[in-house]
Amino acid sequence: MRKLCTASGVLAAAALLSGCQPAKPGDGYSPIVIGLMATVFIVGLVILAVMAQFAGLYVRAWVSGAHVTLLELIGMRLRKVNAIMIVNSRIQAMRAGLNVSQVEMESHMLAGGDVPRVITSMIAANKANIDLSWKTATAIDLAGRDILDAIQTSVNPKVIDVPSAAMGRATIDGVAKNGIQLRVKARVTVRTNIQRLVGGATEETIIARVGEGIVTAIGSATDHKDVLENPDHISKAVLAKGLDANTAFEILSIDIADIDVGENIGAKLQADQADSDTKRFKAEAEQRRAMASAEEQENIAKQAENRAAVVLAEAEVPKAIADALRSGHMGVMDFMRLKNVQADTAMRESLAKPAEPGKM
Repeated sequence: MRKLCTASGVLAAAALLSGCQPAKPGDGYSPIVIGLMATVFIVGLVILAVMAQFAGLYVRAWVSGAHVTLLELIGMRLRKVNAIMIVNSRIQAMRAGLNVSQVEMESHMLAGGDVPRVITSMIAANKANIDLSWKTATAIDLAGRDILDAIQTSVNPKVIDVPSAAMGRATIDGVAKNGIQLRVKARVTVRTNIQRLVGGATEETIIARVGEGIVTAIGSATDHKDVLENPDHISKAVLAKGLDANTAFEILSIDIADIDVGENIGAKLQADQADSDTKRFKAEAEQRRAMASAEEQENIAKQAENRAAVVLAEAEVPKAIADALRSGHMGVMDFMRLKNVQADTAMRESLAKPAEPGKM
């Protein structure tokens, strides 16, 4: 026998699908039929709620020419992608004539990129006739660079002060060949090189290279007056070095904003050198004096040693005479003649000595 059931509207259709016959008045509902009708009703409500949630976004995309299906919108929700941001960015791109797919935008957003800023940058680049592809723009964005600021700098060049405030100094100082110090302030006009923005050096490198070039240009000048008369020589010398190589910028010009004369470094160095030489010579003289004094003391010691040796030798003479007398090798007359010789020698020595002052 076929089952009997009663229903109206959606519930009646669900009952027919379940294979039951409409019940006569007074017949009841089976639990299975009631569960099935409730399930169908709930699923229908969920579908209507989801469609209502995305209906406005779907219609707006369709009207704007950036068609997105409801399944794609639901997929974005399941992938935790901001569907409103994706649709708005796609509408903005399509209106500007840029063909960027919804999948590419989703991929960039899932990678942590800023899709609206990238789209805005591509539109600005397109209006300025700058070749900027989606791949390049997303690479710059994921590299942490401000792509929109880069486009604006490419269109409207920026000015960089050298030295910068972050360096903690007011001027770039260099010394000419004549020893005079020059203090320089420069302003560098640059614009962004989009093709070298990924992997290219930043503003700090430009500032450092320009500062180095200024110091080199000043140091190669024979006289500081030549630099004061022709400051553009510094700019030309620095520009000729190709300082923007491997950087994210292209240097348009280097202008010397201010140049002042500093200290006479050459004279100061010469004075310091002379003072150092004086101290060195004094130290060397003191060393020689100490060596001479030590040598003199050594000679005095040697003289005293020699005198002691003479005294010791003279002390042996009486012993030798006594031994000679005892042994018979020397007679009394010989001894007397020796004494006479000694007395004569002592007299001669006393006559040879100069008279002391006050004694006659």
